[in-house]
Amino acid sequence: MLRLLTIEFHKLKHNSASKVLSLIYFGLLTSIALIATIKFDIGPIKFHLADMGIFNFPYIWHFNTYMASILKFFLLLVIVSMMANEYSYKTLKQNLIDGLSKKEFILSKFYTVVVFSLISTLFVFVVSLVLGLMYSDYNELSIITTNLEYLIAFFIKLVGFFSMGLFFGILVKRSAFAVGAMVVWLIGESMFKGYLFWAFRGAGNTSESVNNIMQFLPLEALSNLIKEPFSRLGAVRSIANQVGENITKSYDVDFSTILIVCAWTFIFIYSSFKLLQKRDL
Repeated sequence: MLRLLTIEFHKLKHNSASKVLSLIYFGLLTSIALIATIKFDIGPIKFHLADMGIFNFPYIWHFNTYMASILKFFLLLVIVSMMANEYSYKTLKQNLIDGLSKKEFILSKFYTVVVFSLISTLFVFVVSLVLGLMYSDYNELSIITTNLEYLIAFFIKLVGFFSMGLFFGILVKRSAFAVGAMVVWLIGESMFKGYLFWAFRGAGNTSESVNNIMQFLPLEALSNLIKEPFSRLGAVRSIANQVGENITKSYDVDFSTILIVCAWTFIFIYSSFKLLQKRDL
């Protein structure tokens, strides 16, 4: 494993675009802290975002992992370009000539995906812990360690998403086309979801019926790992109650969703291997 990772990071070390994208990604993760400085002071309207409780433990684990997951597209570009460069610079063929098997080649890419995901998760953990200790109203250890499952969900989400990007990178051999293929997949899932709403119109609980099917699709499953945290805020719930809305949404990390994402991760990695195995290089 260490040998395979050494090979991959040696390649990345000499790739300027990957280094720039990685720096931008981790820079943007750090910029989550800037949210704490946002203040509105417009006449009678005065509020400080940090005072709204977004950095309170344990809510901060949910909020920060959700916000950080939006930025994963920057690392996706690193992953797909990492694969595309193998074809452009003929390093894939050279690795195989030097004795690396196709299985080891795919594993080296997957290990890199896992390492990137792990570093991102640890980075978000540190940023969230620092912000929480600075701004949270609750600093008891039992509260701080509550909801840490969002970090696990974040890690699994990144591994699944990057594995999907790796598969498309191998499938189309060009980073731009790989990203485009993922966008097309997203549009396809959205169109299918719209069709299901049309097909189940008039049913007793249309949304539930649609969600029961959509939860098995890869991008929908990835999205379901960490649900939006904004309606969980006390201020939002208070406004909803004033207008007669009762928010009953569950924000928990669902174990079945984790299993679905893990299954798709396996499918994407295994499919990448089979595709590479059959392809004439």
